[in-house]
Amino acid sequence: MKRKAVLMILLMIAGIVSAQTEVEIFPDKLNIQPFNANTLEPKLGFVFQTNQNNLDLDIGNSMDIVQWKNGSSNYSVGADLFTYTLLRKEANFHFPVDAVDYLFGINFSYKKRLDNSSFGFRGRISHISTHFVDGHFDEINDQWMNGLAPIVYSREFIELMPFYEFDDLRFYLGGTYTFHIDPTRLGKYNFQFGFDYFIKNKISEVVTPFIGYDFRLVKVASNYTGNNSFNLGIKLGKPQEKGISIFYHYYSGDNLHGEYVDFKSTYSAIGVNLDL
Repeated sequence: MKRKAVLMILLMIAGIVSAQTEVEIFPDKLNIQPFNANTLEPKLGFVFQTNQNNLDLDIGNSMDIVQWKNGSSNYSVGADLFTYTLLRKEANFHFPVDAVDYLFGINFSYKKRLDNSSFGFRGRISHISTHFVDGHFDEINDQWMNGLAPIVYSREFIELMPFYEFDDLRFYLGGTYTFHIDPTRLGKYNFQFGFDYFIKNKISEVVTPFIGYDFRLVKVASNYTGNNSFNLGIKLGKPQEKGISIFYHYYSGDNLHGEYVDFKSTYSAIGVNLDL
């Protein structure tokens, strides 16, 4: 069944590409920019939690391998490769690595441009796994910290995220189907919606305030819980090009690291991200 679905997607892509004349390999820009407050997006930077002794170091990128155009319609196929790393802050500028999550996969997207708006979708087929690292081990007492030993956490999923954008305000909703997951008590279906708004050319072409919110409904065991993610900040650089973002981040919901899947997390943070 999985092979048939992948084959159908590849045949559809091949049919679309064969009818196009404008094809670009390794383009400079993504067809679909990351959804700003979505927690599962490419990041290259730090998030310093203000009310906990933790910080996140995120290293990842998404790239379009090929884009092609048909009039006002843009299509793309690309790849994702992320790491999300949890560190502890200690004295003498030490940051032991507690846990790390890995994601890799492929993405595909469609975008239709209208006069003052656009719509489309982004899809992803991805794998995530997670691991405790040496910073989670207490060498003095020869045991895992807080009595938390590593668990097997792995999932493969298909995600589809339709969106509609007008006047630099973008709304989206989406769903995720996880076709393989460990531990098996986790739900296979997640749902989410959100928005982001980049206030372009109000201060200057290279100083852009932004705001984003994302709500994700996640099932653990027999219960669904809501995860809230909020960003407010400024990007230095053109909105859809390279730059640096400085922002306030608030999160409340299930812990984002798979090794802490049974824990909740609520925090405010200051983030710095290099936008590639």
